[in-house]
Amino acid sequence: MATKKAVFNMRVEEDKKNNVEQLYKNLGMTLPQAVNMFFTQSLLVGGLPFEAKMPRYNKETEEAMQEARDITAGRVQAKSYSSARELFEELDAE
Repeated sequence: MATKKAVFNMRVEEDKKNNVEQLYKNLGMTLPQAVNMFFTQSLLVGGLPFEAKMPRYNKETEEAMQEARDITAGRVQAKSYSSARELFEELDAE
């Protein structure tokens, strides 16, 4: 077995790191072990060890996702309702 001498550093959101560490702990491994496994599988398959593709959604879902991005970016004002009843009445009217 080759001696491990190389150091790999990476920045990631703290919550994401904590969650993935817990996930791997539940699977019986550490984060470095999981990363080494990812690297090994990448070398074995000659690329990513999983299929990477853009998900396809129907037109209505794509439009809703774009609206959410626009609201988050402040390009569009989000609708607000004074009650759940008001929301459901508008939905029923559509």
